[in-house]
Amino acid sequence: MTGSELPPQPNGVPEGTLDAALTASAVVEGEFWIFGYAEDHRGTPEAPGRVATLIERSFWEKLTDHHDCATDKVWGVAYRIDAAHAAEVREYLDIREINGYTVHYTPFYPASKGTAAFRTMAYIGTPENPQFTGPQDVQALAEHIYRSTGPSGPNRDYLWGLETALDELSPESGDEHVTDLSNRVRALVKAASEAEVEAQAEATSNASAQ
Repeated sequence: MTGSELPPQPNGVPEGTLDAALTASAVVEGEFWIFGYAEDHRGTPEAPGRVATLIERSFWEKLTDHHDCATDKVWGVAYRIDAAHAAEVREYLDIREINGYTVHYTPFYPASKGTAAFRTMAYIGTPENPQFTGPQDVQALAEHIYRSTGPSGPNRDYLWGLETALDELSPESGDEHVTDLSNRVRALVKAASEAEVEAQAEATSNASAQ
């Protein structure tokens, strides 16, 4: 969809105001999201974490790990930035999303019925992006997320936060893939915790026997 075809900004919105759509109430159509590398927030260059990445539908259709529950909608949140701060916020977002994303302007459809769509700015990944992971085995992905951490914290906290956000946006916005991943990571955390308890109990028992 070209810029001239996009819905205009709502009436009464000052010129220069920035509407930025962030994947996480409302719908961005024409794009899908997948998990991509994260070297700077939920991982490191040596051990990248995984974060949700918007991609165009045409790219998504070429992937081989589709889920039966996948819909043609991406749920998210749009933030309206006052014109006085738009340039500053745009500069910050450009730096934050610099690692392989391009800026797209896309229609945003509020979940509230009767509210007209409006144009938003979104950062979209491409398969040429070095941070693009491509198809991934779900269990291997869960194990990678379980192990990864970065300056912004453990990768698992990001995943669980995404799950909570999607569940709370709308009765329709929950994602079975994210829930499945979250449950797999929880199982890994539980198994590790149980193994640690057993190891401590064994160490205590051995110490008592000496």
